[in-house]
Amino acid sequence: MKTFEKYLAVWVALCMGLGILLSQTIPGLGETIDSWQIRGISIPIGICLFLMMYPALLNLQISELKRLKDNPKPILLSLFSNWIIAPLVTVLLANLFLKGQEQLMVALILLGSSPCTAMVLVWGRLANGNQEQNVINTSINTVTIMFLYVPLVSLLTGIQGIPIDRGLLLISALVFIGLPLILGIITKHGLTRLKGKFWFEHTYRPIVEKVSIGALLMTLVVLFSLNGNVLLGNFDALLRISVPLLLGFVIVVGYNLLITRAFKLSYREAITTVLIGSSSHFEIAIATAVALYGVGSMAALGTTMGLFWEVPIMLSLVFLGKALAKRGFWIPSPQLHGLIPEPVPVTLEE
Repeated sequence: MKTFEKYLAVWVALCMGLGILLSQTIPGLGETIDSWQIRGISIPIGICLFLMMYPALLNLQISELKRLKDNPKPILLSLFSNWIIAPLVTVLLANLFLKGQEQLMVALILLGSSPCTAMVLVWGRLANGNQEQNVINTSINTVTIMFLYVPLVSLLTGIQGIPIDRGLLLISALVFIGLPLILGIITKHGLTRLKGKFWFEHTYRPIVEKVSIGALLMTLVVLFSLNGNVLLGNFDALLRISVPLLLGFVIVVGYNLLITRAFKLSYREAITTVLIGSSSHFEIAIATAVALYGVGSMAALGTTMGLFWEVPIMLSLVFLGKALAKRGFWIPSPQLHGLIPEPVPVTLEE
């Protein structure tokens, strides 16, 4: 894990702070940036979000999906957590804590309905997890999000009686998932044939992944420079959405820890399952919130808070997983001999 990625939580906080600082020190900055738009879509935000999504969708490996049958249990557990547990938990918490705050409720639903497809590869590498399983799972999530994201968000918002432009929701999914996915398939196929697989994996992808992180941080600066006044004027609302966000992480992470133990997964499979099952695709959540409600909306800021909390929580989960492995919470993985000390058996009652 590179030092820059390891301290991503710090850079996220700094960029959010920089955006707020710019909004307060440069009069008219937000209005100027907001004026760069086409039919209500911010050009700077649109470019940044596209650059965030494209590298993530390069992870799709159709050939890996055929290997699902080799060890389906951890993959199925992740999918169940992503598409059933997390959405149900977030919609229940939205009802409990955010009733009457429709945009914040939608923000929570968008985050809970979008399984991660990119950052878990970073977390999995840091945790010494099963990266083969990680690639298979993220490939499946990339495919399923194309078909399940819009219906699930529509269903959950409809149950809550929250009006939402489903046509715009569909367009957002097509633009921010479909278009980068198609471009990713074309460039991956073309560059692999032209330059070879090794060059694509070890030269091209590392470059675009750096661009993705840069686009993520620039998106935060732009979002918070646009919304500095809104944020400072509604700080209580962001604190309010932080409560169900954090509680949702605790519940979903706790569920995944217990279910992986109950199904007797080894450490490398278990930690990967926990990381994937507990994380969200905050890029598409932010993009959808911006498309539905605008850059200066509480929904956009609410989904951004999901990113703010997820980064340190996932990093903490990496270290928690290693600590649990040392105590024998999961079956030891032979591949980690020497990396994690021999476990001391522990019972749930401990």
